[in-house]
Amino acid sequence: MIDQSARVHPSAIVEDGATIGAGAVVGPFSVVGAEVALGPGVELRSHVVVTGRTEIGDETVIFPGAVIGEIPQDLKFKGEATRLVVGRRNRIREGVTMNTGTDGGGGLTSVGDDCLFMTGAHVAHDARVGDRVIVANQGAIAGHCIIEDDVIIGGLSGIHQWVRIGKGAIIGAVTMVANDVIPYGLVQGPRGALDGLNLVGLKRKGVSREDITALRAAFQMLAQGEGTFQDRARRLGDEGGSAYVQEIVAFVLGASDRHFLTPER
Repeated sequence: MIDQSARVHPSAIVEDGATIGAGAVVGPFSVVGAEVALGPGVELRSHVVVTGRTEIGDETVIFPGAVIGEIPQDLKFKGEATRLVVGRRNRIREGVTMNTGTDGGGGLTSVGDDCLFMTGAHVAHDARVGDRVIVANQGAIAGHCIIEDDVIIGGLSGIHQWVRIGKGAIIGAVTMVANDVIPYGLVQGPRGALDGLNLVGLKRKGVSREDITALRAAFQMLAQGEGTFQDRARRLGDEGGSAYVQEIVAFVLGASDRHFLTPER
């Protein structure tokens, strides 16, 4: 169904069964598959492919050359019906790729609201990306990853499959992240070292000086305290205090398929 207020360029292909919302724009030479739903105000610039069982949220803009909703790059995938759901007001730049999920990973790849995916970024099968995430040029998120809200991933960086990146963390450019990253962590270097806290991001967010001081103290305890990383996190949890510190505690003590990047002692 194509809403009467939508604009579809004569050179575009919209397959029967697709849903095009009010005010949406399908630009020149773009292709929209039969099981795709474009929300109100979505704009596909020229030469965009949206396929598969894919939903694109309101006012998201997708730039030329992006391929959204193709099948996973997973040899175990056998054509099962899986989905990709992209939220509202995202900016998906040139050459970005996002794949649908797999049965083994829950069948859903999801992206939140107000994200920016720069040129050539990739979101693999069964990944879950939160709100206000930025992935810079050629950054890649592998299968089954969890990227929480307000994360920034630098250009040419890769996130290993099954890794979790905590809320508000920042990953430097040209970095391989193979283990979980605590909320508000700062990771950089070719093999992804946890070098501190994302203090610039915290200050930009308007986090209070008291909370930032508490986070600094918590980071020091995680780096230098006795026992395992989880033991140190439990002690932080027992102390109570800042809600930001408790977010780190909950993240460390949560379920994970990977080890953690830990501070240098």
